[in-house]
Amino acid sequence: MAPPNQAIPEALYRNALNLNRFSNSVSNELINRYNDIILDISYQLASIDDVTSPGTALRLRTILAQLQESLGSWAIDSSKVTINQLQGLVVLETDFIQEQLKKLLPSNAAKRSVRTVEVSSNFAKSVVTTDPTEINVFTLPSELRATVTGIEPKFNLTARDGAVITLPNGATVQKTFRGLAKQQSDLFTKTVRNGLLIGETTDQISRRLRGKLQFNQKGTVRQKIAAGGEATRIANNQVHTIVRTSVNQVANAASRSVYAANKDITKQYKYVATLDNRTSSICARLDGQIFEYGKGPTPPQHFNCRSVIVAVIDNEFLDEFGISRDDLEIGTRPSKTGLKQIGQLVPANQTYPEWLSKQPIDLQEEVFGKKRSALFRKQIRKGKSPTQVFRQFVREDGSELTLKELEKFTKNS
Repeated sequence: MAPPNQAIPEALYRNALNLNRFSNSVSNELINRYNDIILDISYQLASIDDVTSPGTALRLRTILAQLQESLGSWAIDSSKVTINQLQGLVVLETDFIQEQLKKLLPSNAAKRSVRTVEVSSNFAKSVVTTDPTEINVFTLPSELRATVTGIEPKFNLTARDGAVITLPNGATVQKTFRGLAKQQSDLFTKTVRNGLLIGETTDQISRRLRGKLQFNQKGTVRQKIAAGGEATRIANNQVHTIVRTSVNQVANAASRSVYAANKDITKQYKYVATLDNRTSSICARLDGQIFEYGKGPTPPQHFNCRSVIVAVIDNEFLDEFGISRDDLEIGTRPSKTGLKQIGQLVPANQTYPEWLSKQPIDLQEEVFGKKRSALFRKQIRKGKSPTQVFRQFVREDGSELTLKELEKFTKNS
């Protein structure tokens, strides 16, 4: 196995942070469209003064029918926007990973050996719309087809490759948007009916549904979620989750495709988590671990996953080109330090637990809680490695131990 302290281009870590920002941008676009629909309907609702008027029931039904139609159209448009954005992303990411793989190699001859990957124009459409259970996505691997047919395989990301990508719950993005639109339409209708039954005015119901949002609301996704009401807060958060997860899936599919096309260069990958206080326990535990392709976990491991995989250069490939592993020097990776999230460079081979052990106590407490963070520091002072201590906090499936369970493990260790 190749050593874990191989140099990793700093750009790979910056790219992970930039993907986050990209997903925020796409989310904001979809969220703004959704919120404008809710605001429009809620203001129409608030304009109904006399709920006892004979024509009120008809007007309410008309407004609610308009909402259902508008959200249905929003779901369709959101899928189209997501397809366009993901298609552009996968092309960029494939090229980016190819270039970063070349940067890992110190000689020009080795760089020229990196194979490129072509991306089908229907890849993202398939990711968003195709349910893999409804088609036959199981075909011979390209290497086996080459053996059977004698034809050299082409390395590309096809629509069929996109079809096997679903959200962590097994649903497609398109189906999820449709379900969200129906769910929120039903919620809006139920809220209006229940509010009128208990004597609320239409203005009161409207304010509860839209919160403090305004048309053309400025701010980040999180700020809009915080400002929203019952008809926007949960929906905005779900949209953000869907987009961020899809972005990460497509970016990692691009990485895997490039590495698969270059199996003579890399047979293993390193799991790399984002270094900040929002990293999930399962990704924090996997950070820095090395696996063989097809035999280990790959991102996303959950909704909102931001982790990436990085190729580990094969020893045999280095020997072929007369390259010493010492030439693959340790680089740096950016991290966010402290609760103020100030940027700082750290060694590229620094794992999440090692990074966390060097952070201020207030950030450790935010990640672990006061009692666990104190226990974390105590065990490190006893001479245990941060990685060893951290892994005692997390079971194999990513769930956390209770304090009593943790104390039992530490006493017996």
